[in-house]
Amino acid sequence: MTFSSPLRIAAGVTFALLLPPGTAQAFDLQSPDIRDGGTIEITQVNSDMGCSGRNLSPALVWNNPPEGTQSFAITVYDPDAPTGSGWWHWIVFDIPGDSRGIPAGASGDLAPPALESLTDFGQPGYGGPCPPTGAAPHRYQIRLHALDTARLGLDGSAMPALAGYMINAHSLGTVGLTGLYGR
Repeated sequence: MTFSSPLRIAAGVTFALLLPPGTAQAFDLQSPDIRDGGTIEITQVNSDMGCSGRNLSPALVWNNPPEGTQSFAITVYDPDAPTGSGWWHWIVFDIPGDSRGIPAGASGDLAPPALESLTDFGQPGYGGPCPPTGAAPHRYQIRLHALDTARLGLDGSAMPALAGYMINAHSLGTVGLTGLYGR
């Protein structure tokens, strides 16, 4: 067994993966806060718009990005929102390419050069789930995009459609998980 390079997560936390020689691993995304296909906990639910959650962004951990990754972007999108165009809950980009995760509650406190841009709430930062009362549970699609550029050239006032366009134009690969929430 051999050690890979140490992986930087956030706030100076590092660890090393122990892998057999020659083992290739797939790009992946995990969260201790949101299980793929599971119900989103009240901690991540919005604290406004009639909901009474804590509105904390989830912790995310990723491994094995595609070769050539220079930065990452995170998006959280609800395709079931009754708007005709879904709802963007979180957009983060310019996350350094050597990062391997973000801690819970990181929104609003991400270290530069990472940037949070406008969401459909009209402001930058994480906005948790809060679907209409009585609606079937909505799907909240969390996506991590590996990008071929260190900076997208956008700022925090970028509209969701522009940020999405630039993210997709520079994508080397995308992984994700989907949480569910209804009330």
